[in-house]
Amino acid sequence: QVQLVESGGGLVQAGGSLRLSCAATGTIFGHVAMGWYRQVPGKERELVATCARTRTNYAESVKGRFTVSRDYARNMVYLQMDSLKPEDTAVYYCNYILTWGQGTQVTVSS
Repeated sequence: QVQLVESGGGLVQAGGSLRLSCAATGTIFGHVAMGWYRQVPGKERELVATCARTRTNYAESVKGRFTVSRDYARNMVYLQMDSLKPEDTAVYYCNYILTWGQGTQVTVSS
């Protein structure tokens, strides 16, 4: 059974950076996408970025600012977030197929 645990959220000023980490336990396949979604109250959870061995995928709103990466040997996925904007404020969730982490809050102040 796969379990995901996120870390690295927090409060940052606009223009700043944060790095999220997600540690996975269980059977993880590198060719299957793993990545990040986010959600704000009252809105649906949305894709941020995902990563597999042969492809990465980004939401248009974060292209050029966020970078997703994986350490396949350690079953980790990361999200480097630069040039953060107040609209990036959300709970960020790690995802692998149907499994979700508990979420980590990211707050960007203006």
